[in-house]
Amino acid sequence: MGEKSFSVHKNDGAVSFQFFFNISTDDQEGLYSLYFHKCLGNKMWSNDKFSFSLDIEITEKNPDSYLSAGEIPLPKLYISMAFFFFLSGTVWIHILRKRRNEVFKIHWLMAALPFTKSLSLVFHAIDYHYISSQGFPIEGWAVVYYITHLLKGALLFITIALIGTGWAFIKHILSDKDKKIFMIVIPLQVLANVAYIIIESTEEGTTEYSLWKDSLFLIDLLCCGAILFPVVWSIRHLQEASATDGKAAINLAKLKLFRHYYVLIVCYIYFTRIIAFLLKFAVPFQWKWLYQLLDEMATLVFFVLTGYKFRPASDNPYLQLSQEEDDLEMESV
Repeated sequence: MGEKSFSVHKNDGAVSFQFFFNISTDDQEGLYSLYFHKCLGNKMWSNDKFSFSLDIEITEKNPDSYLSAGEIPLPKLYISMAFFFFLSGTVWIHILRKRRNEVFKIHWLMAALPFTKSLSLVFHAIDYHYISSQGFPIEGWAVVYYITHLLKGALLFITIALIGTGWAFIKHILSDKDKKIFMIVIPLQVLANVAYIIIESTEEGTTEYSLWKDSLFLIDLLCCGAILFPVVWSIRHLQEASATDGKAAINLAKLKLFRHYYVLIVCYIYFTRIIAFLLKFAVPFQWKWLYQLLDEMATLVFFVLTGYKFRPASDNPYLQLSQEEDDLEMESV
């Protein structure tokens, strides 16, 4: 595409101009960036510094939406995934009501997670709908989405860490080592969500955007690494217990369950933080929404598999172990 010149208007020392750019052919489709270049005058050197103020008004619009080509499907995608998360939560509630005698407190905490996720996606879809139709978000809906997103993120990591420690299944009191993990994970997760909110509400070219974007990646990795420690500690504890006490068969079954859960968490982190992220840069700009689709699908599969592994059932190694310990306590009394 050749160079274009635009007329400049001067008024009281201020310079203004405007231009229109229309994408009319397929070969012109793509991602465009707007850069500001420092033009050197006759009495200026390249290393000279000077101050200036700049007011910019930009209107970008596709034929039927103010969203970019890679974001147009997002409102429908988010509302569809919200339905699937709500459906999975409803099925989980039905299972808990059906097996009331085998339900622990952690099961109800797990039930809150898909509904919180579904609510977050609904508000996200509404936020994108207004951006698509009006070109700007409605502040109220955006704030509600950020709140539910923060709750969902904190609840997800707390639930994963509690399952990893075996809370309510094996022990009803967290150890000091487990409490330290929560003292690390919860503030980090809150900080990660704050970074996400700042990134969502900040222009990409600003200094704050790049700073918080790098911080979010680092904080998120620290959170993901921290929640693996309780699972590793539980695996080591079960390995030692299976070789010393008289419940080796149950401990080995539970050890196998924990190993599967460890692999499941690692795969979820690897896919959502690395594979899907790399795909975001590998696909054409029209298919950028595939990153969000794969991320939400991976989260849904992770929820379903976690629920299946730790479902309230008589053949669950967790429940068998808890019942035997309760019987021993009753005999000692």
